[in-house]
Amino acid sequence: MTGTAQLSAGLRQALAQVPLVVAGVLPVQSDDPVPSGAQSLVLLGPAEPGFWAAAQSAPEFADGLPDPLDRLSRRMIRPLAAALGAAAIFPFDGPPYAPFHAWALRSGQIWASPLGLLVSRAAGLFVSFRGALALPAPVEASPEPEDSPCDTCSARPCTTACPVAALRPDAGYDISACHRHLDRPEGAACLSQGCAARRACPFSQRSGRRPDQSAFHMKAFHP
Repeated sequence: MTGTAQLSAGLRQALAQVPLVVAGVLPVQSDDPVPSGAQSLVLLGPAEPGFWAAAQSAPEFADGLPDPLDRLSRRMIRPLAAALGAAAIFPFDGPPYAPFHAWALRSGQIWASPLGLLVSRAAGLFVSFRGALALPAPVEASPEPEDSPCDTCSARPCTTACPVAALRPDAGYDISACHRHLDRPEGAACLSQGCAARRACPFSQRSGRRPDQSAFHMKAFHP
């Protein structure tokens, strides 16, 4: 399969079979750690709402083995890559790890928030990636929005939402303060619903992200 239009149609058809969406598209640069011959990268994220319900019903979440979400991601994305003549790349394979953060910023669809966390119009501060496709031909990118969602957010509630100021624009991320907070009873809401700063983003609140999905990721972050 060759040509931009054919690849785009094939990708849309393939994605219709799984609860994933295109989170960003970018051309490959010479220093990107991708297979030889790759010309474009398609970043894949959860399709919300609905992704988490589909994940929980998957066999990986019932077999009691470690890393169910990562294993599910491989099972969903590897066949997509094979069907498109592409290579599957995952953010959890490493070290070395693929530079998903840098790729996201290059896509023009995801930005750095005032906290340094990635933000998008679709996911807010709940931006995440299940994998990427390194395709052997160009792919048409989505039209680039005029600005970051943060540029039109005058309140910026994310900057003051953390109960212990572990995330601040002027000080970066104090991960030790975050873990100490999660160890205390006062941190129960962050553990069960997700990071307070991420939840405060107006775009996060529209994303369809379920609290139990955030709790799953928080447990991985803070066992």
